[in-house]
Amino acid sequence: MKIAFVGKGGSGKTTLSSLFVRHLAALGAPVIAVDADINQHLGPALGLGEDQAAALPALGEHLPLIKEYLRGDNPRIASADTMIKTTPPGEGSRLLRVCEDNPVYEKCARSVELDGGAVRLMVTGQFTDADLGVACYHSKTGAVELCLNHLVDGPGEYVVVDMTAGSDSFASGMFTRFDITFLVAEPTRKGVSVYRQYKEYARDFGVELKVVGNKVQGPDDVEFLRAEVGDDLLVTVGHSDWVRAMEKGRPPRFASLEEANRTALERLRSAADASYGRRDWERYTRQMVHFHLKNAESWGNARTGADLAAQVDPGFVLGEGLAVSA
Repeated sequence: MKIAFVGKGGSGKTTLSSLFVRHLAALGAPVIAVDADINQHLGPALGLGEDQAAALPALGEHLPLIKEYLRGDNPRIASADTMIKTTPPGEGSRLLRVCEDNPVYEKCARSVELDGGAVRLMVTGQFTDADLGVACYHSKTGAVELCLNHLVDGPGEYVVVDMTAGSDSFASGMFTRFDITFLVAEPTRKGVSVYRQYKEYARDFGVELKVVGNKVQGPDDVEFLRAEVGDDLLVTVGHSDWVRAMEKGRPPRFASLEEANRTALERLRSAADASYGRRDWERYTRQMVHFHLKNAESWGNARTGADLAAQVDPGFVLGEGLAVSA
């Protein structure tokens, strides 16, 4: 399952995505965790020290390698230089699997040991002063989108992405790359404002959206969220002494997480598992092509000097049955 965590800045989406990753690891599930937020807090939330988090390889720094590997022998892609973040796979492209070793994971992913297991962690890289006035920071997430376009995951496998805060997630088509999106919202008007924006954008693309109410203190907060988001409210999470200890850098064993919060995380997993059964690979591929053609016309063709519409393989549909090129 491909799962996104979104929400306004300060909503707690990184904390909740890290808890969900820990929950999956404790269950022994294979997990790839991706920090696609320019603030890059997922590593520390998973227990890495500042130096360890800073040493993580940035996906953007290895974009040429990523493009060359994924291009494979696809005859529709003349060179890696003509690939952009939305380039879809086709016959001859190399695909990524969750449970495999490949040059992309070797260079761009690191194993993080957690209670009961380990996960692969990938990060976009920090937004630095050098990016100001030079390139839109959304380009930082381009490598993530390209990898998701070429990733074939199966049931019981999880790709968890901590997305950019707010409605900035819609700067590209990456928001359509997920089986389910968990929107973390506080019980305030500002907290649910991102939900309204996300709901409006997602409606036309069939994006499955569920709200996780965070920092909920009582029935009034639950009632407020229910009135604002209706049946999209999946679960609520309140205060956690475990999280407070984690934020101080002294997390206890994950098994000691409060029972109510462990139950909430299990409901997230159940919802994610159920969403996989509704996956439509043809629609997934069609949306991929839609955003590629849109990006090609608006800027890609001019930037690469190529007709990027020609990269689309009309007979190709991404799916579990496809072999992964060596």
